[in-house]
Amino acid sequence: MTKQFNPSWTLLALAISAFAIGSTEFISVGLMPLLVSSFHINLAQAGLTVSIYAIGIMIGAPVMTLLTGRLNRHRLMMLIMILFIIGNLLAASAPTFGVLLAGRVVAALAHGIFMTVASVIAADVVAPAKRASAIAIMFTGLTVATVTGVPLGTMIGQLGDWRWSFIFISVIGVIGLLADYWLIPRNLPLPSKATVRGIIRVLTNPQLLFALLVTALGYGGTFVVYTYLSPLLEQQMHWSASAVVLILVVYGLMVALGNTLGGRWANARPLIALFKMFSGLLITLLILSVTGYSHWLGLLTVLLMGIFAFMNVPGLQLYIVQLAEQNTPHDITMASALNISAFNVGIALGSGIGGQVTTNLGLGWTPIFGAIMVAVSLVLLLGLIWLARPAKSTDRHCVQN
Repeated sequence: MTKQFNPSWTLLALAISAFAIGSTEFISVGLMPLLVSSFHINLAQAGLTVSIYAIGIMIGAPVMTLLTGRLNRHRLMMLIMILFIIGNLLAASAPTFGVLLAGRVVAALAHGIFMTVASVIAADVVAPAKRASAIAIMFTGLTVATVTGVPLGTMIGQLGDWRWSFIFISVIGVIGLLADYWLIPRNLPLPSKATVRGIIRVLTNPQLLFALLVTALGYGGTFVVYTYLSPLLEQQMHWSASAVVLILVVYGLMVALGNTLGGRWANARPLIALFKMFSGLLITLLILSVTGYSHWLGLLTVLLMGIFAFMNVPGLQLYIVQLAEQNTPHDITMASALNISAFNVGIALGSGIGGQVTTNLGLGWTPIFGAIMVAVSLVLLLGLIWLARPAKSTDRHCVQN
């Protein structure tokens, strides 16, 4: 049965579902002013829609991996998308802000296990030399969501009501469910059984632990700013609400470009490529701390940030899989799950720090704190490069730096 499916079709199904999931992950970034007005809350509280979602993924990815590790991959994808749809419909009908957050958590549980399983499937269905590119194709669903799903959802919320934005996301989820049903093979091989001991083995391996910290801090640094991008553009750079929708579209295009380039550059030497990507992100955030009050220069810097924001994702996910293959070969799925958790530790940490900075210091300080997170990740990357050198000298070539 599997042989009837071209890997391209499988990657397409994963990308469609990732589009649905990516749309809901960041939809509240565009809806932030509407949520503040609807529930009579402040920006930091509205930011919980991002950080709580990220925490749901952070906890859900390893836990759901433990619970569903032996389920048929096709059936598991069906269950994931049904859970995702339920979470978004709950958010759409939320009578209180607390119920909205509960809906976000339900959707986040689906998100975490989806990204874990999808990353491994994407890496497995192509030749080894194309694995980062395959992961990038799957993550393209997330970047296309940033280009179209998030701005369109924001526009729907502005024209009607924020609840319609979550209904819109639910409809996309149904499309993703159908794509998975028709395009993902029924008998994909099951990975090694995920165990609690596998979590311990991954977290006690120095290289894997460093890599997870790089993911959390380097990727999360952008979210100190990105979570509050709409108010930053409106209040500090003085762009209108309608202009912000268009800006989010262009920002998403920059993200898509960066993701594609990042996947290509990370295929051969992920560590070196990641160091260059995070260096570019650090410089951009420092520039934004200066240009953030400028109407046009601030906008250009935000778009540059978009290029670097997700550029690191394929390389980070590929590198963690490579490290697991070398160091903990029975825990590859769990390592992937923990890296998905690490992405969302970064989102939760970044958005949480951004909320505190916005409340206590102002929006203009968010790029500085984002840059600090990225700078720490660069130091950790240097440690990873140093740790990888003995592997080269002993012909352990599974992981290239």
